[in-house]
Amino acid sequence: MAGFGGGRLPAMGPAALLLFALCTVGTRGLYFHIGETEKRCFIEEIPDETMVIGNYRTQMWDKQKEVFLPSTPGLGMHVEVKDPDGKVVLSRQYGSEGRFTFTSHTPGDHQICLHSNSTRMALFAGGKLRVHLNIQVGEHANNYPEIAAKDKLTELQLRARQLLDQVEQIQKEQDYQRYREERFRLTSESTNQRVLWWSIAQTVILILTGIWQMRHLKSFFEAKKLV
Repeated sequence: MAGFGGGRLPAMGPAALLLFALCTVGTRGLYFHIGETEKRCFIEEIPDETMVIGNYRTQMWDKQKEVFLPSTPGLGMHVEVKDPDGKVVLSRQYGSEGRFTFTSHTPGDHQICLHSNSTRMALFAGGKLRVHLNIQVGEHANNYPEIAAKDKLTELQLRARQLLDQVEQIQKEQDYQRYREERFRLTSESTNQRVLWWSIAQTVILILTGIWQMRHLKSFFEAKKLV
């Protein structure tokens, strides 16, 4: 059971691996439930050189009150991020509530996985844990009030900074779309070539089969003195 603003969660696989495609750049919030040894993974399409910030907090199921309550400080969560090539970008242990940050260096689908490393959950929560996750991508990940205070920017300067970041993010998204289109074109060309060669091979096989059958029948009829 999980919640997501207007989205739909796909069915879990045999390994309890949840793949959720997040195709647009922005801010997303959701929650999901995991067991003691379960792992949840999310697919995030990220352009090149884009910062991603994830904030999460956990709640444990109280059997007596039958509600989710804030988790104990001893509960740990492990976060692992892999790029489209399968290389580990981030692998770190956090507490029951935390924040993780990484920057993409390869455009494409990044896998973000979370799982609990605590066996205490089985004793105190019956193995049931709710995780609230918020993912911010691109210029949405920037804390502009903090930037304004640090760099002593005026409201006009801060607005200009936001617009420049938005333009930069749009350019990254456009570059990523061109990258996807080029990859799709190459895949389509490769598929069309394979289909063409397979059709040619089928035609040649049919012709050879027909020739063999004609010769075989001719030999058969000659043997029976029918021709």
